[in-house]
Amino acid sequence: MTTPAGSSQATKDVPSQASAAVLVQSAPIPDDAVSVQGPNFDEPLGLQELLASYERIGFQATSFGKAIDIVNKMRKWRLSDEPISPDESPELTDPETRANTRCTVLLGYTSNLISSGLREVILHLVKYKHVSAIVTTAGGIEEDFIKCLGKTYLGDFTLDGADLRKKGMNRIGNLVVPNDNYCAFEDWVTPILDKMLAEQPERLKEGGEGPWSPSEVIKRLGKEINNEESVYYWAYKNNIPVFCPALTDGSLGDMIFFHSYRNPGLIIDIVRDIRSLNALAMTAKKAGMIILGGGVCKHQVANAMLMRNGADYSVYINTGQEFDGSDSGARPDEAVSWGKIRAGAESVKVYADATLVFPLLVAATFARDREGRKAEP
Repeated sequence: MTTPAGSSQATKDVPSQASAAVLVQSAPIPDDAVSVQGPNFDEPLGLQELLASYERIGFQATSFGKAIDIVNKMRKWRLSDEPISPDESPELTDPETRANTRCTVLLGYTSNLISSGLREVILHLVKYKHVSAIVTTAGGIEEDFIKCLGKTYLGDFTLDGADLRKKGMNRIGNLVVPNDNYCAFEDWVTPILDKMLAEQPERLKEGGEGPWSPSEVIKRLGKEINNEESVYYWAYKNNIPVFCPALTDGSLGDMIFFHSYRNPGLIIDIVRDIRSLNALAMTAKKAGMIILGGGVCKHQVANAMLMRNGADYSVYINTGQEFDGSDSGARPDEAVSWGKIRAGAESVKVYADATLVFPLLVAATFARDREGRKAEP
C-alpha cells in the first residue's frame, strides 16, 4: 500500500541527496586553529587590550593585528638574536655591536598623508629614530614645510572646485590649503635655492661633494626651517635620509622651475640618491618596510629591497586593488615573485585608509617604546 502524497510519513523522509549536500561532515579541527572572538566590553578595556583583540576579529582587523606583530618584530630584532655566521666580518662578532645592530626600517608614504594629521605620527617616528630612512613624493616634502608657514584646514569632499579656485583655496580630499601658503613657501624656499646655487661651484671642484642630491636638498631645507614641528627638521637633526625620486612633481618642483629662469644653473643629481638608498638596503643585516599608499614611494622602497634579495618584514597599508595590474594595488606575494620580499618572509597588506589605522599601529608598536632612544633638544 502506497503512502498518499502530503501525508506526515512523506514529510519525514528527507531527500538523501539534499541531506548529503547540506550535512557534510567536517574534517577534524587542527589543534592550533584560532577561534574568532571580538573584544569584551563588559570588562575594563584599555587601548592596548583593544588593539590586541583585533587579531581574532577577522577580515581586515586580523590583517591589522598581523601588521602589529610584524612591526613589533622589526622593532625588537637585534643581530644578537642570530647565530654568528662563519663568514661574519670581525667587527660584527663583538657582542655589544651585535646587540646594538637593529633592523633597517624603510618608511614610505604618499604626499597626502603629510597634508593630513598623520604628519605628527610620522614626526614621532623620525624624532625618536624609529625609522632608518624615508621615501616619499614631492608633496610629502613641501607640505611639511608649508605647514610650518601656514595652517591646513578641515573642509569637505563635496566642496565645489570652481568656487574654491575663485577663492584661492586648494582642496586635498576633505582638507583645504589656502594658496597663500604656497606663496609663503616660495618666499621662504627661493633664497635657500639661491644659497645652494652659490655653494655649488665649490662642491663641483675636484674632491668636492659633487652636485646636490634630492636627499641633500631635503636635509638642507630641514636645517633651514629650524622648526620642531617639521618632520624633516628632525630627519636633519637625527641624520635620517629622506629620498624623493620625484622631487620636481609638486610645488617644490614649481619653485625649482621658477628658479631655473630667475637664477639658472642649480644641478640636482638623482643618481647619487639611488646609490645611497640601494646601499642602505644592501648593507642591512635585517630589513623591513612599512609603506603607506602606493605609487612612487611603494615601488622605490620595494625596489631597493630587491638589491638584497628582498625584505624580511613588510607591511602595506593602502586601498589599492590588484585587478588593474597596478603596483599600487599589488599584494605582497607579487613582490615575492620579483625578489622584493623574500620567500617565506613575514608580510601583510591591510586594505584600509592609512589615516584610520596607522596611528593605531604606531600606538601598538613604536609608541610603546618608552624606554627607547630619546629625542635630543
